[in-house]
Amino acid sequence: MDSKCRTVLCLLLPLVFLTSSTAQAYTNYTVGDDLGWYDNTENSKINYQKWAAGKNFSLGDFLIFNTNTNHSVVQTYNFTIYKKCDFNDADSRDTTEYSSQGDYNQAAGPWSIAIPLKKEGMNYFFSSFYDGDQCKSGQRFRINVIHGQGLPDSLKNPVDASSPSPQPQQDDDTSTPDTANIPGNFNKPVPSSSENVKQTSGASASSIKSTGLGVLLLGIFGIWVC
Repeated sequence: MDSKCRTVLCLLLPLVFLTSSTAQAYTNYTVGDDLGWYDNTENSKINYQKWAAGKNFSLGDFLIFNTNTNHSVVQTYNFTIYKKCDFNDADSRDTTEYSSQGDYNQAAGPWSIAIPLKKEGMNYFFSSFYDGDQCKSGQRFRINVIHGQGLPDSLKNPVDASSPSPQPQQDDDTSTPDTANIPGNFNKPVPSSSENVKQTSGASASSIKSTGLGVLLLGIFGIWVC
């Protein structure tokens, strides 16, 4: 191996190491960024579907909802439930409501919840309070979750393996809606050397998930130069 080849490899190896370690990051998305999680009657600027557009959501990522106790978050894999803005008749195996556990008719106080993305495919989110009026007033959005690097160990649940997958449903992009409490021991995944969590405010994670290609290109370049 001549000196030129050794020099090239010495430059490439740190880049490969850095790129490989960065690829292990998951992403936290703050829903609505600084606008928070509210309906159009409280903030006419919100458009959560527009906020979600162009982002790459993967298993193990988190959605952080910053709102107050007069709002809830319903996560469902059932398009019909989402379209109706009503989870009362939903199956608990595919729909969960997160709320402050209080009476939403009382004075509102600040409240936040971090929800993990644990199933691939379409995930639907809306607020169910006031008989679905908040959902009907724009407090809703849907995203497609891809596999990515898969769930971190801290989010894997034996129950998930036995629960049935949601049946395919027609998701009409032109359709609009017709008109579970937070576990006390709920925690985000604990970052480790192989499961780092990257905090972001709605930033795209595509650069993290495409690093494998970068490693390959660096290797090809090194071989070509040598």
